[in-house]
Amino acid sequence: MSENSMYDLSGKVAIITGAGRARGLGEAMAKRLAAEGAKVAVSDLGVASGPHFDEANIGTSDELEAVAAAIRDAGGEALAVPCDVRDEAQVANLIAEAVKSFGRVDHMINNAGVGYLMGPLLETDADTWNAVLEVNLRGVFFGIKHAAEQMIKQGDGGRIISISSQAAKRGFKDLAPYVSSKHALIGLTRTAALEFASHNITVNAIGPNHVTTGLGASQNEYRAGVLGITVEELMANRRGRIPLGREGYVSDIANMCAYLCSEQASYVTGQAYDVSGGEEMH
Repeated sequence: MSENSMYDLSGKVAIITGAGRARGLGEAMAKRLAAEGAKVAVSDLGVASGPHFDEANIGTSDELEAVAAAIRDAGGEALAVPCDVRDEAQVANLIAEAVKSFGRVDHMINNAGVGYLMGPLLETDADTWNAVLEVNLRGVFFGIKHAAEQMIKQGDGGRIISISSQAAKRGFKDLAPYVSSKHALIGLTRTAALEFASHNITVNAIGPNHVTTGLGASQNEYRAGVLGITVEELMANRRGRIPLGREGYVSDIANMCAYLCSEQASYVTGQAYDVSGGEEMH
């Protein structure tokens, strides 16, 4: 645990999917939980897998190991495990590898997601729809299911957190599969919270507004092109819609994640938290 930590997660073990990209949400959450004293297992796809999952849009095994190495270099404990969250057997193996290395699982952070496949609904084919839903919803379902099984076996509760989006609460043009998956994720979160409450497992979701990660940068370029403006003009317009006057940072999401993993959030479950500078308020 670092000198600047706010929550003591010493002795806890966290798994973070979609954590293999530099400057991404997953990396930020993994480093924050490690700074709070947690042992972390970071995961990402590892290798390209077809046209929708090329190396430009995934965390490679080398990138994933670099995230884990940075945590270890900072004095933390970290394990890198490639995992395709669309494959239930691989998700089960991810949980098993964390248990094998660290003895247990206390926090499951379902962060892996696809937000870079954009286009008008009438031009969206079934393969694109499936690619988004299989990661953003099917993959989260597997993560919740297998993490909860392990936490129930341990018998002393746990925390499950899924990264949603402000797109869980409003529509966005050219993002039909993404918006649909994130709306559904909230229903999954609420149902899991009800089913696992008796085991002292809390289940919550975090909904960021736009954060300019590597994925966010490609979204910026796409949206600016559609609107016929520069990326700088696009970002200025976005800031103008946010009451707090700035875009979101990866640290904003990592801070909320750390809180929900802490004992201070022990009475919080079934919630979909907007972390959006006031852009979303419901």
